[in-house]
Amino acid sequence: MTIANTPAGVADTGVSRLEKLRLLKEVVRDGDAEATERQHGKGKLTARERIDLLLDPESFTELEGLRRHRAQGFGLETRRPHTDGVVAGWGTVHGRTVFVYAHDFRIFGGALGEAHAAKIHKVMDLAISAGAPLVSLNDGAGARIQEGVTALAGYGGIFVRNTKASGVIPQISVMLGPCAGGAAYSPALTDFVFMVRDTSQMFITGPDVVAAVTGQSVTAEELGGAAIHATKSGVSHFDYEDEQTALDDVRFLLAMLPQNNRERSPRVPSGDSPHRTSERLAELVPDSGSVPYDIRAVLSEIVDNGEFMEIHEQWAANIVVALGRMDGHVVGFVANQPQVLAGALNIDASEKAARFVQMCDAFNIPLVTLVDVPGFLPGVDQEHGGIIRRGAKLLYAYCNATVPRVSVVLRKAYGGAYIVMDSRSVGADVALAWPSNEIAVMGAEGAANVVFRKQIAAAKDSTAERQRLVDQYHADLMHPYYSAERGLVDDVIEPGETRPLVIRALNMLRTKHTDLPARKHGNPPQ
Repeated sequence: MTIANTPAGVADTGVSRLEKLRLLKEVVRDGDAEATERQHGKGKLTARERIDLLLDPESFTELEGLRRHRAQGFGLETRRPHTDGVVAGWGTVHGRTVFVYAHDFRIFGGALGEAHAAKIHKVMDLAISAGAPLVSLNDGAGARIQEGVTALAGYGGIFVRNTKASGVIPQISVMLGPCAGGAAYSPALTDFVFMVRDTSQMFITGPDVVAAVTGQSVTAEELGGAAIHATKSGVSHFDYEDEQTALDDVRFLLAMLPQNNRERSPRVPSGDSPHRTSERLAELVPDSGSVPYDIRAVLSEIVDNGEFMEIHEQWAANIVVALGRMDGHVVGFVANQPQVLAGALNIDASEKAARFVQMCDAFNIPLVTLVDVPGFLPGVDQEHGGIIRRGAKLLYAYCNATVPRVSVVLRKAYGGAYIVMDSRSVGADVALAWPSNEIAVMGAEGAANVVFRKQIAAAKDSTAERQRLVDQYHADLMHPYYSAERGLVDDVIEPGETRPLVIRALNMLRTKHTDLPARKHGNPPQ
């Protein structure tokens, strides 16, 4: 039985209408066998296979599966496949509603036309109305050239809806093939971007255009592959070796997120006592502020069962942002990483953390900040690159956040970086510190060289005098209880007590309510 290019869909009139419908849907679902083989030959799954991996079994309900384009010319009038190259609808992940659309590369290379775009607009509007997450499975060749400007207008409708949904429902983009030109802006507008190595690429202008304009020869993977966007541009939050692993982690991430900005993330009993202490914490963090350690090991001791999901792991590694659970509740963590650049803040780290803080605030996820920062990274490239403007993004994000906020100073917290890392002065609800904390304008040696410069220069033994004054400054202004004595730290705690005390603070703040001044929206530094 063959599918004809007729409204009825099935050529054989000797078959009942019900049977025709079943046969039509079967052919639409299975698609062209040769095209499927070509897709598999590239190491890629089909749109429906991807949806099956993402959603709970038998939960997908398709929308407009029989839709076809109405375009004329360039041979399109004789090529009117059902779905028009995108599969859209809703289902469940861990029993909760999720909307999804997936480009079908087997049809027009997944290129977007008018009907194709209308289906995406439909599912996006439903996701916003229903207050449920939206996942896009991207594998398309961009705008359908044969349909001209109407295809471009379709992208405009997607961008508007991405923006309307921003901070209202979680939006996740999974890159499973090419995404070029204006199409790349939709993933950039969403909350999280997943990529698969060797099969997904994103760029505004492709390798041929780059070569023609600049003379640079570059492959698609070198220009906009998963590794590039995960390590250099920061466009991709996660990258994977294969599609199944990527989609498994999308499911894991969705389990950590609320359905929308009016809800909280679901609590999951962990079996890890909220009263559990960890003597190992004191061993993990050296007393000397110049000795590096892995902040991830500290996080593992604090979160439920040592499990957390790090975001942007390979980009701006001098700061760690992650989602984890404490007493079953989802918490967002921001932590300096002393293993990289001594944990100093720079342009990329500031932007990475700022976006994460904004995401957590939008979706009612409490924030815990672990502070061990020597300051902002000095350098001409940082200053000329706009560290003032871009570093202010993190400051703005924290000052604007209304979710519960707890900060813990582990060791050093110097200068403006101390303020920016959710200090009491910018609104942290509860500020704690370990006995190893050093909170000051700058390190003792640098401070003594400024404050006592003339005295050191006049001394007979300037080296000995400098050391004496460094020790004096440290003892007077940088001892572990200086900030607590002035109310800038609520308590100096034993490292091993960090988990239960933070959980206690977060439980107290569960009903926190803060109103910002009436305004259309803020104007954050860009």
